[in-house]
Amino acid sequence: MIVALLNQKGGVGKTTLALHLAGQWASEGKRVTLIDADPQGSALDWSQQRARAGLPRLFGIVGLARDTLHREAPELARDADHIVIDGPPRIAGLMRSALLAADLVLIPVQPSPFDGWASAEMLALITEARIYRPDLAARFVLNRCAARTVIARETAETLADHDPPLLAATIGQRIAFADLAQTGRLVFEADADSMAAREIAALATEVGRLSP
Repeated sequence: MIVALLNQKGGVGKTTLALHLAGQWASEGKRVTLIDADPQGSALDWSQQRARAGLPRLFGIVGLARDTLHREAPELARDADHIVIDGPPRIAGLMRSALLAADLVLIPVQPSPFDGWASAEMLALITEARIYRPDLAARFVLNRCAARTVIARETAETLADHDPPLLAATIGQRIAFADLAQTGRLVFEADADSMAAREIAALATEVGRLSP
């Protein structure tokens, strides 16, 4: 399965979720490759930080920030159980290529009306991609969510009746994600029983069930 994390809006946590999804599946014995399709190369930077810290490689990371991604990703998928694409912000050619490569698009949104409005352009691109990939699946994932706030509840309620639908698994606003990123570690490596690690495991399980 090729899963692309995409949103035209930056700062919604695409890279964090991509790395943690890939790491969770790898920890379960899956063969995983992460494609860094963001010209900023944040996932590649994370991988280098991890190597400098002397930590073992959990999964492969390949830089493919070009609009031939949809032709190259299926080749990588032949040797993997899961491909995770960390998508680009607001680069139309790259975004379309990532959409054409994917089996499933995850759209991370934060609990804010501005994120909902910004996703409209993303949904238009998904509709366009389905002309060529009619089976392309898509889901919203609520990220950086303070679960008990009114705006988080309102965002979830708004997306509950939306197409694409909202995943049941949500990821909280947890400082561990930012702190550990600086060391090249993932949350389950620091504390497998932490709330952050449990949330990521639930997300990976739910996404895995959507495999075509």
